[in-house]
Amino acid sequence: MRSEITPGQTSDYLGFDLVMADNLPEATILLADRGYNSDIVRKTMEACNVVPVIPMRKTRKLRVAFDRTLYRLRTLVERCFNKLKNARRVATRCDKTAESFLGFIDITSIRLWLRHLST
Repeated sequence: MRSEITPGQTSDYLGFDLVMADNLPEATILLADRGYNSDIVRKTMEACNVVPVIPMRKTRKLRVAFDRTLYRLRTLVERCFNKLKNARRVATRCDKTAESFLGFIDITSIRLWLRHLST
């Protein structure tokens, strides 16, 4: 897994380049929201033999189909972020440095994982 912090005004697909620069496990499907709906992201994923499941922005001129059934699985990711934000320190971002904020995200993720394993 990889987490990266970008400024709040940065578009989602710019953060995509930061994460994809690492050697991550091979994926077969990319589930993403409309923020990642750019031709660059789609071409990058198709070059890696990854199926992009990204809904279109309303302003997109060239219509692109996506699998709505697979896209519904994205709620699992959203639920994970919701659970991370239950930790007040993550939700309020009160840490002064990016390193300490990412460290607390790691600690919270480990706690969630351990809780998941115990059930």
